[in-house]
Amino acid sequence: MVLFAFSLLIGDGAASYMSLMLGVKNEKEAAKGVAVATWGALLLGSVLGAIFALFIEPLSWLFGSTELILPYAKEYGLIIAIGMPVASVSVAYAGFIRADGSPVYNMIGLILGCVTNIVLDYLFVIKFSWGVKGAAWATVIGQALNAAMYIVYLFKLKTVKLNKQVFKESISCFFKVAKLGISSFINQSLVVILVTVQNNLLKRYGAMSEYGAEIPMTALSVTMKLFNIIFAVLIGLSGGSQPIWGYNYGSGNRDRVKKAFVYSTAVGTAVMIVAFAIFQMFPESVISIFGHEDALYTAFSVKCLKIYLCMLPLFAVRMLTSSLLQSVGKPFLGAFIAFSKQILIQLPAMLILAPISGVEGILWAGPISDVVSFLFAVVVLFATSRKIFSPIKHSENT
Repeated sequence: MVLFAFSLLIGDGAASYMSLMLGVKNEKEAAKGVAVATWGALLLGSVLGAIFALFIEPLSWLFGSTELILPYAKEYGLIIAIGMPVASVSVAYAGFIRADGSPVYNMIGLILGCVTNIVLDYLFVIKFSWGVKGAAWATVIGQALNAAMYIVYLFKLKTVKLNKQVFKESISCFFKVAKLGISSFINQSLVVILVTVQNNLLKRYGAMSEYGAEIPMTALSVTMKLFNIIFAVLIGLSGGSQPIWGYNYGSGNRDRVKKAFVYSTAVGTAVMIVAFAIFQMFPESVISIFGHEDALYTAFSVKCLKIYLCMLPLFAVRMLTSSLLQSVGKPFLGAFIAFSKQILIQLPAMLILAPISGVEGILWAGPISDVVSFLFAVVVLFATSRKIFSPIKHSENT
């Protein structure tokens, strides 16, 4: 998640920068954004991979590992560290490929990596009995194929052209690009901080409960995996909408920005409502997808799923409002929406409720923060809507 945060910093930043520059017909400046993502992803992935490999054990403890989990965390983490450069490419390049008008190519690359990962998981883990080591290698190889396909696309760009001069000049453009990706970076970084504190609280208060330290951590991990599957829909809507928002905002076509935002928010909210209904009505069936354990694990997993994601219908408005603000050149305001949920609300709520209600208090901190951050996003949206959505004359400086 740390790696993805930095990859999104330059990847989403490059996509937003590219769309804004193409909106004002500045193809050369747009190309610099692509160049930043191109070399920045490899550099960040290599540096973070080296740091992660060197400090794997203290990082595992920091993120909430127990004695039982530590050997698996180290075995898995060291292999993942090796693949961080290609993982960074697969995340960072996706944004500008979509912004270049090739969402299908982007999707094929993701599917190639995903299917490869699944097939190799079966071979390495089930057939070869490599355990978590096999799962790690399956992940890295899948990401490598995804990254290779994205690198090939650099020679097929439609809207911009890359050359030595563009790469040279792009160095001075790094902070302009990164500024536009700060919302995505903070979103992902705050998840890292939140999960770290959350795991350590679950370890502490879980050990005091009938569930023990491992069951709450495992159950919440499964819940968050399920959420990530559903949240991927919002990421897709956001990624597909950002080039439209950025380009039309840059060119002054604000009405189209509004229509795209309303459409993506309506679709995202509908998907979240359906997911909410399934999770609340069939929690045991959903949990069983990840395997069967004892009755205590199942009981806590069901409770975890029903409580932690009970405000799922509110997610689309908050997430897409943050992405919209990033796309139209207001990244810090968009980032503050994420900051308000993770750090200002959920983190303090966990620290307050855990001593009072134990592991259940940690779970309830999630929906409490969802409600408050949703209300904050609505207020911000109304406050900025006139500036973002009101039609302007084409002659005005955007």
